[in-house]
Amino acid sequence: MGIGSGIFLIVVGAVLAFAVRDSWDVVDLTVVGYICLGAGVLAVILSLVLNAQRANTSHREVVERHDDRTPPPAV
Repeated sequence: MGIGSGIFLIVVGAVLAFAVRDSWDVVDLTVVGYICLGAGVLAVILSLVLNAQRANTSHREVVERHDDRTPPPAV
């Protein structure tokens, strides 16, 4: 899940929680909306944390020196 899907879940959850006043016998859409809101906020926070960790990497250059090699044995 990325930032875009997290924002999508937040929008769908807000619509279900605050704009829809309908419910079935089995499913309460307000509760489903709050669950989508929570999942969307969690997805956005996790995406931002993982992107921040990805940006803080360090790279090391590997240099191969030909002088350090031992010459092959003479035949």
